[in-house]
Amino acid sequence: MKIQMQTSTLSFLLMLTSSQAFAPASRTFRAQGLDVARSAFVTPSSSSVLHATADSALPDPTQTNNSEADEVQRLRAMAQKLRDEAASLAAEQTKKVSDAAMKAFAKFDLNHDGTISVDELKVGLEKATKHEIPQNRIEKLVQKLDANGDGALQMEEFASVDRLKNQLDFIVREEKAVALEEAKRVKQMEEEKQVQEMRMALVNDAEPTASDKVVSVLPYLFPLLDSLQYAGPWVTSHPDNALAQAAALVFTLYRSISLSGFLAFFALSFLSSDLSLNRLVRFNIQQAIYLDFALFVPGLMAALLGAVGSGLGLPGTGVVTEYLSDGVVLGTLATIAYASATSLLGSTPDQVPFISGATTRRVVTLDMFDEEGKLVGPSRGVEDDEVNKED
Repeated sequence: MKIQMQTSTLSFLLMLTSSQAFAPASRTFRAQGLDVARSAFVTPSSSSVLHATADSALPDPTQTNNSEADEVQRLRAMAQKLRDEAASLAAEQTKKVSDAAMKAFAKFDLNHDGTISVDELKVGLEKATKHEIPQNRIEKLVQKLDANGDGALQMEEFASVDRLKNQLDFIVREEKAVALEEAKRVKQMEEEKQVQEMRMALVNDAEPTASDKVVSVLPYLFPLLDSLQYAGPWVTSHPDNALAQAAALVFTLYRSISLSGFLAFFALSFLSSDLSLNRLVRFNIQQAIYLDFALFVPGLMAALLGAVGSGLGLPGTGVVTEYLSDGVVLGTLATIAYASATSLLGSTPDQVPFISGATTRRVVTLDMFDEEGKLVGPSRGVEDDEVNKED
């Protein structure tokens, strides 16, 4: 817009000068990027007027640069002024906070010794919050803020009353969280106790009483009587031995009862499934059954050995069979003696090779029930332990 106005002014001046009758002349004039051509008689006076007018219409680059520099300086001065005012306000605010903290510290420092003790902090906070605060919370608060560990608060550790309140609220929230976790733990323990009681109602897995210990030994009479069938060679070779004759009499009476072995087996099997019986009793019943099963193995071996010996005409098979029978009797007696002594002492006789492992997996215990009281069988950990024992 400014360039157009300047161009219009120049054109008007040229029109005025061209109307005068002066000596002709041809000249080309450039102003602000525009070519102005005129052919006229120009006098010295009209040329001076034209140049002066054109110079006054063009902007001065020096004046423009000075104006921009002045504007930059003015803006910088305003920015510095704003920074100074902000720093002054911050310093004033810091001073107010410091004065307020010093006044609050002075109120809490009842004996004016420059520190705030636990008791002084308790009195001051109770006045500020208008309710009683437990001593342990005040002690926790001091521990959180006491940077140098002297058991009291200095001015730089005190900060402000609001900070004390915030820390105290944080301690209260921590205590509530701990109390909630403790309540959950207690509830979980009560639930586990109820489940345990429910399981105990289903299966007798308590410590054996004196009567349980004595009763738990009786099932071993079953394998003991069946093992007497292997004592024949020893009884016949010791006719004057009272013990041998007593064993022969007992075995004869036992065998005189029809199906005595099967009746004893079914009776013990039924009792082993009675969960109201103590675990020690049920364990020994089941182990006695497995021990009686094991007696079939040497009988089978003796029969095979006798058949092979008589068929091949091998001498000495009778002696081998007699030693085998004696070993079966002695082994059975030793096993029964160990199991009986251990049971009378109140412990479970679970160290008989092979037989005790199978018995343990068979006997029902508390850990075989789930939380709903359903029988789920032995846990994997129990099975692994028994396998490791056998290995």
